[in-house]
Amino acid sequence: MIAGVSTACLYPQPLEESLYSLAVNGISCTEIFINTHSELKKSFSHNISQLLKRFDVKCISVHPFTCEIETMMFFSEYERRIDDILEYYKLYFDFMNTVGAKVFVFHGGKNGSGKNKDFFCERYSRLYRLGKTFGITTALENVVRCRSASSAFVKEVADMLGNEFAFVLDTKQAVRAGENPLSFLDSAGKNTVHVHISDSGELGDCLPIGKGRFRFRQFFEKLNSFNPDCSVILELYRSGFGSISELVSCYNILEKMLAPYRRENI
Repeated sequence: MIAGVSTACLYPQPLEESLYSLAVNGISCTEIFINTHSELKKSFSHNISQLLKRFDVKCISVHPFTCEIETMMFFSEYERRIDDILEYYKLYFDFMNTVGAKVFVFHGGKNGSGKNKDFFCERYSRLYRLGKTFGITTALENVVRCRSASSAFVKEVADMLGNEFAFVLDTKQAVRAGENPLSFLDSAGKNTVHVHISDSGELGDCLPIGKGRFRFRQFFEKLNSFNPDCSVILELYRSGFGSISELVSCYNILEKMLAPYRRENI
């Protein structure tokens, strides 16, 4: 397993500045959160790629700013919308090919959207298959306001989609939904390819590591049993930590936690 930090932690700092801040502080792996359309331009993605190469940082995943319109664009009955959004999402996949990222984070429809699970799976499959033509894996993330908030829903669509399914587990979103994050691991199993991690406890559900009582060892033991190659990205809100040094400290703790599960140590 590999540890990293999301550029979203430093929002609203511009993407390139966030990435630079992480890189100069020794973060070796990151998830890039695209914040607006202009960041998908080829000139911008080239500059980001050069920054990654300069500091020998690996970008493992990309999160889209358009996740808030995925319900309308992917899960309505207006066919032209999904045709258009699939064309637009090629911009993300081109960006990912430039920076070397392999996992694309997808929220899916909000609660109450779409007609049934067959409809959901058909729409998700179209994006998943498109991503594969670029060498990209599109992974559904559990989000409390979306249908994916339920581990039972994740289990059903995982069974329906088989090998055409991948999952991003967000621990804070699971806690917000009143679910045990381990339940999502049981639901998605080996299809869990990516994790957004944070601590949780009496003080909140998105805390720096060490500020809560999340059972990291138990979680990583189970995650490793399903997918030892999974990436684990620290994702905190900017209001949840003080300085960049605190964020780097959390990353270093996460690195040590994951060290026993790296293939060379198994």
